[in-house]
Amino acid sequence: MDLSIPLLETDLPYPRRQGKVRDVYDLGNDLLIISSDRISAFDWILPTPIPSKGILLTQLSKFWFDHLSVEHHFVSDQLPESIPVSHEERSRLEGRVMLTRKAQVIPFECVVRGYLEGSGWTEYQQSGQVCGVALPPGLRQCDRLPEPIFTPATKAESGHDENVTFDYMASKLGSELAQLLRDRSLEVYRQASQWASPRGIIVADTKFEWGFYNGRVILIDEVLTPDSSRFWPADKYAPGHSQPSFDKQFVREWLMQCGWDRNSPPPALPQNIVDATRQKYWDVYSQITGDTLE
Repeated sequence: MDLSIPLLETDLPYPRRQGKVRDVYDLGNDLLIISSDRISAFDWILPTPIPSKGILLTQLSKFWFDHLSVEHHFVSDQLPESIPVSHEERSRLEGRVMLTRKAQVIPFECVVRGYLEGSGWTEYQQSGQVCGVALPPGLRQCDRLPEPIFTPATKAESGHDENVTFDYMASKLGSELAQLLRDRSLEVYRQASQWASPRGIIVADTKFEWGFYNGRVILIDEVLTPDSSRFWPADKYAPGHSQPSFDKQFVREWLMQCGWDRNSPPPALPQNIVDATRQKYWDVYSQITGDTLE
């Protein structure tokens, strides 16, 4: 796999749905998910890619699917031989591909928070709650919560997902399914935290997606990557303010400081921001998996 040449998009002869980062192809019984090196922030796709980002996202998801004790959609990270692409194109896609079972998506983001940050911190400051979950008074930004909490959100086709209460989710899905999603999401978060902690990584929060396949609920989409999670270096953890992180918060902070109004097309990222962001994705992949991809 080539880790230096960025991939912005793909064009295979199958029905395609293009997300902010991934190109998803419908192969009939299965889906082919290809992670590009696109990066998004504030609901915009930025003009500057992060080389090898898509490979790191795919390989980290593969690692978790192999290690988690949960039924999931992942089948293979190999491009099927039946896909009509040249040898050169096949080589460019190596490491970026997930062949998955085609599930019926359950239309909620299943967010688990072990620490108080982001929209959860904002909501707590206003009401002492996060998505209807009451929390103890006096918590600081980035404090560890007494126990992880489940805070669902609606899935938005465009724009921001909207945080909702568990009761709202249950009213839409039924209490039995909502409870199952909450229990499984909390269990997967627990497994991931137990793996990451001795490797120097705090999983502050993450979001999961689930779907129906053959009448069963399975874990789908990417899982526990820097695009879907907050990963913090444990040796630098100090509550009371924002934390250094292994995710794209680094890019968001640069965009907030560069004078961009968030309403017009975003500016190109400077090379030092690209390099530092790539290194953050690389570092968290290496620490979690013990692999260098060399």
